[in-house]
Amino acid sequence: MALESAFVSANARLAASNLTWRRKLVELSWPLVGLLSLIALIGAAMLYSAGGGWSPWALGHLGRFAVGFAIMIGVVMVDIRHWMRLAYPIYAGSLVLLVWVEVAGKIGMGAQRWIDLGFMQLQPSEVMKIALVMVLARYFHSLKPDRASHPLLLLAPLVMIAMPVALVLRQPDLGTAILLLGGAGGLMFVAGVSWKYFVAGAAVVAAALPVAWSFLHDYQKNRIFTFLDPERDPLGTGYHIMQSKIALGSGGVFGKGYMAGTQSHLEFLPEKHTDFIFTMLSEEMGMIGALTVLILFILVIVYGYVLAMRVRHQFGRLIVLGIVLNFFLYVFVNMAMVMGLIPVVGVPLPFVSYGGTAMLTLLFGFGLVLSASLHRSSPIPDDPGMLY
Repeated sequence: MALESAFVSANARLAASNLTWRRKLVELSWPLVGLLSLIALIGAAMLYSAGGGWSPWALGHLGRFAVGFAIMIGVVMVDIRHWMRLAYPIYAGSLVLLVWVEVAGKIGMGAQRWIDLGFMQLQPSEVMKIALVMVLARYFHSLKPDRASHPLLLLAPLVMIAMPVALVLRQPDLGTAILLLGGAGGLMFVAGVSWKYFVAGAAVVAAALPVAWSFLHDYQKNRIFTFLDPERDPLGTGYHIMQSKIALGSGGVFGKGYMAGTQSHLEFLPEKHTDFIFTMLSEEMGMIGALTVLILFILVIVYGYVLAMRVRHQFGRLIVLGIVLNFFLYVFVNMAMVMGLIPVVGVPLPFVSYGGTAMLTLLFGFGLVLSASLHRSSPIPDDPGMLY
């Protein structure tokens, strides 16, 4: 009886992993798709306000979201086990792109971070955020939780993290390097790595700060000085954050009205369509509008966590938690940055800020989240080699 029950259960799991595309569309987690789409529409509305019309940003934003949405649905149609097979190749390809940036990347705003593809500017560091989640999820899937903290077994994931972080720091892009470290560290923690390693790592970082300071570029040092005292240079390095705080405060409870923000429309607020779009939203829609957007972001994060807890295999669970953690870091860093709680590091607000690579890679990542949820009962062996 027990053998028959196990056989029936295995067949049920196998049938769930071989869903037709119509059934996949029906069983898709549409509430999550709806939340992401709503946030993107809010972003389009704010970009319409920032540009005073559909051009130069709002229409492009919607076009990129449409392409990314198609990519997301395409990712969902692929069984999560196939993405597990591709984890190492995707990571290797992302690493090659980072090296390509180092050799022949496009220079802009004092940094070498992009590859010119003609039809778009590709930022490989954004691609690496998703690739790193995939490769770490696959690696820790093959380990039992009690083996995740073995010192020798931690060498491989540490090397996987260190290589892209070093390449991103050379661009230089300190903000993205910190996000890569934060996302990877969080994923290792939920994978079962002991908290003692993180305490030891924090102690090492704290001890190394005086040495690391000497390697920072002048503009990075100025950002830290400005964070500590924004008024030391209000017309220079402190201009961005000073104007951001003025705009945030002037919005009040209900805001100045749509397309009626003075700080943004009179060009006092820099980078209003990218890094500081949340500031413009707060000025025009007030605290009510800002809290509404914040609640939508929180709903995405909570919903993602719920989906992760329903996935029965470690790879899918880590994929969902890793993507959601990266999404959280985007939101937290951008909002804290424009409020003056952390130094300005140039991180976009997901699905709201204007940008191509970040939008497409995040939608690819949420495609993996939806795929993991849809194929949550797919039988995945502990040994990834058995997938081939």
